[in-house]
Amino acid sequence: MPSEDPAKPLAVVTGGGTGIGRAVSELLADSGYAVIALGLDQDADLGPAVAFRKVDLTDTAASVAALPEGRPVAGLVNCAGMLRHQQEWETDAFEQVMRVNVTAGFAFATALLERLQAAGGAVVNIASMWAIFGSPGAPAYTASKGAVAAMTRSQAVAWAGRGIRVNSVAPGWVETRISEKARTDPERADRIGARIPMGRWAKPAEIATVVRFLLSSDAGYVTGAMIPIDGGYSIC
Repeated sequence: MPSEDPAKPLAVVTGGGTGIGRAVSELLADSGYAVIALGLDQDADLGPAVAFRKVDLTDTAASVAALPEGRPVAGLVNCAGMLRHQQEWETDAFEQVMRVNVTAGFAFATALLERLQAAGGAVVNIASMWAIFGSPGAPAYTASKGAVAAMTRSQAVAWAGRGIRVNSVAPGWVETRISEKARTDPERADRIGARIPMGRWAKPAEIATVVRFLLSSDAGYVTGAMIPIDGGYSIC
């Protein structure tokens, strides 16, 4: 298994079997990491270079148990996310989204703190353009991504003395399963496209390259940052 190669630094990607998480997992595997992807879902054609392990990420103990015991973690990418659209105006759905999008990643990173320190590792949390402005149709998703950005800054300040960097990225409109509702609504898709200065939606791989940079030594003096990856959407 790729994850068992002790000569490679270990990267863990939550939500790493689909969408942006999959793109991150595959790019990190191509870049010399041993990659373990955790989550409940994976694409059928996910390649063998990524070790996928099915786990409920809201169960922190199970998530930790899915990793090789005691192995240092060079990179942690919290990509797992949930979107429930208008259901999020109901309290139960709101709390479920917050638990998956914020609390699970917070608890998992905290549980891996010693392993991250042992590797001089870095964390990248996936925020969103909705951390910058509101969404009338997804209040929990919006709140969760704002919380991820704020949490990232707190983690960065708290863990810098341990040699751990923590950053986030804020993707805009990306061609993934989670954005399918918007992409398949012609009127909405046209309206979104007209606002993006670069004139197109992002590919998942374009998010992954920025994540890889933030994990790398090239970003060795970068911590607590949130980098928008939205083709200019958030500055219009």
